[in-house]
Amino acid sequence: MKNRSWILLKNLLLSTSQLNQYRHANDKKKRGRIIGNMIAYVLMFLFLLLYGVGACIGYGKLGQIDIVPVTCALTIALIAFVLTLFKTNGYLFRFKEYDMLMSLPFEAKTVAGCKFLYMYVKSMGWYVGLSLSMLIGYGIYAKPKLIVYPLWILLSLFLPVIPMLLASLLGFLITKISAGFRKTNIVQMVLIFAVTLSLFFVRFLVEDIVKKDKLDDILMSAKDTMNNLADVYPPAAWFSDAVRDFSVSGILLLVGITVVCFEVLFLLVGRSYREINSKLESHAVQKSFRMDAQKKRSVVSAIAFKEFKRMTGSTTYMTNACFGQVLVVIMGVAAFFVDLDKVIGIVMKNAPITKEMLYPSITLIVYFMVGMVATTAITPSLEGKNYWIIQSLPIDKKTLYKGKMLFNLYLTIPFMLFATLCICISAKAPVLTTVLSLLLGVVLCLFSTCFGCVCGIKHIKPEWENEIEVIKQSAAVAIYLLPNMFAGMALIVISVFLGTKIDQNLIIGAMILLVSALAALAYGKVMRLCRAEGTRLG
Repeated sequence: MKNRSWILLKNLLLSTSQLNQYRHANDKKKRGRIIGNMIAYVLMFLFLLLYGVGACIGYGKLGQIDIVPVTCALTIALIAFVLTLFKTNGYLFRFKEYDMLMSLPFEAKTVAGCKFLYMYVKSMGWYVGLSLSMLIGYGIYAKPKLIVYPLWILLSLFLPVIPMLLASLLGFLITKISAGFRKTNIVQMVLIFAVTLSLFFVRFLVEDIVKKDKLDDILMSAKDTMNNLADVYPPAAWFSDAVRDFSVSGILLLVGITVVCFEVLFLLVGRSYREINSKLESHAVQKSFRMDAQKKRSVVSAIAFKEFKRMTGSTTYMTNACFGQVLVVIMGVAAFFVDLDKVIGIVMKNAPITKEMLYPSITLIVYFMVGMVATTAITPSLEGKNYWIIQSLPIDKKTLYKGKMLFNLYLTIPFMLFATLCICISAKAPVLTTVLSLLLGVVLCLFSTCFGCVCGIKHIKPEWENEIEVIKQSAAVAIYLLPNMFAGMALIVISVFLGTKIDQNLIIGAMILLVSALAALAYGKVMRLCRAEGTRLG
């Protein structure tokens, strides 16, 4: 059986390996996209290394280098848990090759376990990168024995497994509960949002507790804080004991408990794996027909509605596309119940900055949540192997992408306006400032939509095995997200700085002109890309 598991995992990895695709691809554009993806991954990996080393250098200068092993284990655990929670539905359930895999001579437990290991291997580079960077920083200051280096690397392979198993168990329970409902994806989305928002509130609660102490006391007690967290999450303590004190019990507990948890979880999952997937598939094909008056829509509106149905048909897509919108609704409502002056004092460390100086950044802060995911960067690739159906439709590419862009505007502008208006009212912003802020929000959504569409078209990936590869891991998403995120952060800082020097309305007006010009350029690029491939699909 172990040999069968290895064969299945090996073939899953080979079928999706970009290196393997590059070796066998004849299309120069496809090979170029693969090279671009690899370069992007290498740059992100180097950035992760710099971050980890820099953090350890900070601990070393503060004389707290001993807490690095615990910090490394806790950081990897947190990242692994959050990433896996959003991936479980796409990797373990309702994946495209389900019918094919279940027809092979494999037990349901084996298939589920191999899909988990596939998810583990696909993400392992990031966990290992963070672990290696912290090992480098730890080595510079702690100067451990030589045996620590291979031991650290070996045990790092086990660090993400337990949090991934916990997230998979939670995802399994969410899927099992939602499988009993007709609106499966809606129920799953609500449950995942509830869990994720709970994590956010816990984070802010911890920060509030920590900020009640003085900074010097926090630095001096960092070791005790990390040890307390390790008591809550024992694998972090086992890892720390193993690499610092060469604890045999720490090594055996970390490795042994990980293996036992894996076997127990997928023994449990295997018992109802076929049942859950069958229920999900039956909900997917179940239709309730009613004879109603037919609604007339323009072609662009019909495409936008089709994109809406595509989103609501995928839990992974919906949670990624709508999470920012949920946050800004909460933020907008909360703005009426919190004292903004106190919030500004906490965030700005009691610097002499008033809320009037922050007026230009209100819309940018909302955009940071709403605009970090653009459906237009995802949907061109999300058509996948059904792309030939679209090619056969009598619709030109301009109309197709206008419909996709319209859907993203429907999804972003109302939430942008709601949150911006709520915060402006709470901050007692003047009417002119409020109107300009709302206008800036609209043009930011236009830019986000058009720029995302440029990324989606230029880096289209119609060949994929799992929609997570498009929604979370595609080059289009990375190329859209990173520049957009850093530019947004830079604009927030610049607007706050300028808000202390010149009139806030002038700053907002200047940003409106700048973003409008960028949006127009991006829209023109979309139209040129459509013309370059012909006026008809195919």
